[in-house]
Amino acid sequence: LHGQGAQARDLIFQASVFYDGARTYLSRPCFFSFPINPVPLRRNKPLNTIKNVAALHDLASYGRCSLTCVIPVLSSMGMKVCPIPTAVYSSDTGGFGPVYARELTEEMTHIIEKLRAIPARFDCAYSGYLGSHRQAETVQDFLLHCGGLRVVDPVMGDSGKLYSAFDESMVDVMRLLCRSASVITPNLTEASFLLGVPTPASLTRAEAVDMLEALHELTPGDAVITSAALSDFPDSICTIARDEEGPFVVIVPRVEGNFPGTGDIFTSVLTGALLQNDPLPKAVCRAAAFVSRCLLATRAAGTPVREGVLLEGELSHLADRPTGVETVALN
Repeated sequence: LHGQGAQARDLIFQASVFYDGARTYLSRPCFFSFPINPVPLRRNKPLNTIKNVAALHDLASYGRCSLTCVIPVLSSMGMKVCPIPTAVYSSDTGGFGPVYARELTEEMTHIIEKLRAIPARFDCAYSGYLGSHRQAETVQDFLLHCGGLRVVDPVMGDSGKLYSAFDESMVDVMRLLCRSASVITPNLTEASFLLGVPTPASLTRAEAVDMLEALHELTPGDAVITSAALSDFPDSICTIARDEEGPFVVIVPRVEGNFPGTGDIFTSVLTGALLQNDPLPKAVCRAAAFVSRCLLATRAAGTPVREGVLLEGELSHLADRPTGVETVALN
């Protein structure tokens, strides 16, 4: 009715409802009106300005990890997420007993073929946990044809050990993927396996710089080491990276407990921040601050560690200025 002239009358709705405790019924007329010339609504971003992220990760039905973290984080940051599942699990593999698992190599291949036929446009390809060695070639080919940001989280292990489903051959697979990445985000354990060295309990500043430099020989892009411990900051969780001014560490207060999904959340926030054109140091700070916020909220709530962190209630803070973090130069 909009545009039918200044004399257009208010639109009248004649409707009413009542509820008897079981069903809703239409009843006698009741009148509501609103102006025929509405206040213009704020338009959403044009579709061609929304960043599309292809997320090649596994999906666990129960628990907070992988795609159940990746999708809400990136969506809350204004990104459109296109999930390409690498495997499905009945639950997270930590703390819930035996799980049903199925790798989806063939399904991935068919999904990617159909996406290319559309053709689907992606600003970023972001890979994580792989369900099998065979998937590496498919994922690497997808990364190389992405044409945008290529993020590889080489998910293999934690606490100095590889995950039970993996052996040393998976390390070779992840090294291969790192060579195709714009950014890699191994935790300290994964960085050590990638470099073929024992996982240290903690690092000196010089050792942190050496490890970072060695990772940069493995990838043409940036390297960000997460969940590290530095001897100079014994009560902190450290993230190590470098920019054009040199290596640096971002520190947040340590929260005891090995919560699943924190690495997925970190790399997802980092990816979203980079797609928002944040420089690497700011992106690392945003990611570390958000994970720290989730950890502190979870610890305060006292929920079981195996449930992961209470992500849902913190998503509205993704655009907040990072707090509770400190950046220290390592050179």
